[in-house]
Amino acid sequence: MTAVRVGVVGLGNIGQQHIGRIQSGAVRGATLTAVAARNPPADLNASGATVFNDYRELVDSGLCDAIIVATPTMSHAEIGRYVLERGLHLMLEKPMGLSLAEAESVLAAATKEQVFGVMLNQRIDPVYAHMKSMLSAGLLGPLQRTQWTMTNWFRPEVYFQVSDWRATWRGEGGGLLMNQCIHNLDILQWLCGMPLVVNGFCSFGKYHDIEVEDEATAHFEYANGASGVFVGSTGEAPGVNRLDIVGDLGMLCYDGEVLTHTRNEPGTAQYNRETRDMFGQPQQETTVITVPTATDQHAAMLQNFVDAISSGADLIAPAVQGLDSLALANAILLSAWQGQCVKLPLDSAAYQQALEVRLANSSLRQKADIEVHVDMEKSYR
Repeated sequence: MTAVRVGVVGLGNIGQQHIGRIQSGAVRGATLTAVAARNPPADLNASGATVFNDYRELVDSGLCDAIIVATPTMSHAEIGRYVLERGLHLMLEKPMGLSLAEAESVLAAATKEQVFGVMLNQRIDPVYAHMKSMLSAGLLGPLQRTQWTMTNWFRPEVYFQVSDWRATWRGEGGGLLMNQCIHNLDILQWLCGMPLVVNGFCSFGKYHDIEVEDEATAHFEYANGASGVFVGSTGEAPGVNRLDIVGDLGMLCYDGEVLTHTRNEPGTAQYNRETRDMFGQPQQETTVITVPTATDQHAAMLQNFVDAISSGADLIAPAVQGLDSLALANAILLSAWQGQCVKLPLDSAAYQQALEVRLANSSLRQKADIEVHVDMEKSYR
């Protein structure tokens, strides 16, 4: 079988991680043929891959079948559209753009023959995958409540200082919700579906010298009457990671380390109607669920991307599914700006109009010349 020829655009932290995985053989059936960045690092180990200073030259070189875009968010839509319009396959880092409207414009450029995935790698996490299978099997019954407190995304000031694009409207289209919690919003809607109404509350530059949100709380209303709460922060330490999903037949609880399943017998609604015990509850049985050890999520996502190209495997996170987490993030921000609830599906044009006001008054920052220690393993939650 001929190897899929892969090019990587963007040679920051995550781009170099992708390069390393391909070169190490962690992604079977892929070979790195080209990389592109405006200013390639002097210590870049491209191992025979052609180096370009312009992504357009890479895409048009004929050296690649597929492109991984790992640039700052502000360029995702522009580069993504260019790749798709040239007929190549695309793996786009999250989020797909600064806004839902940008992401929709990228998706519109794809054909059915092209493989177009988004790096929503937490879908690979064994715990979330197991929760997905349990929910799909109906083990919790009808949804009643969701609550995710995800405040262990702490980022110190230096994280923003060494970047010109992070935590600016112009560079990232937001902060906490668009960068860190986009993964959690994706998992939440992947597990529980999209709400119908969002009520968002955000603090902008509360803990950091930034213009975008670094703390957010949202309330969700679902079609069946269930409710949800999501809380995120990059300014809290020690942080919390606790996800509760409650249904009529019990609940799933994950605290970032241990997953438990509590089963009700009978279901809450039936017990509520039939019991004569004034202070009773359904019988409950709680089980600690052991799942396989964590895997290299990014390598698994890249392998799935290559397999989809070479053998037609189903994508774990096809681009069309990347729209929903972006819509949630945008809806929370729009609700906070307007001081009122926002209904879904999100009016992407209305959000874009509100974002344009922020973009007009935003600019990239001057990067600080600070020597920092980077351990990418500590960046994942």
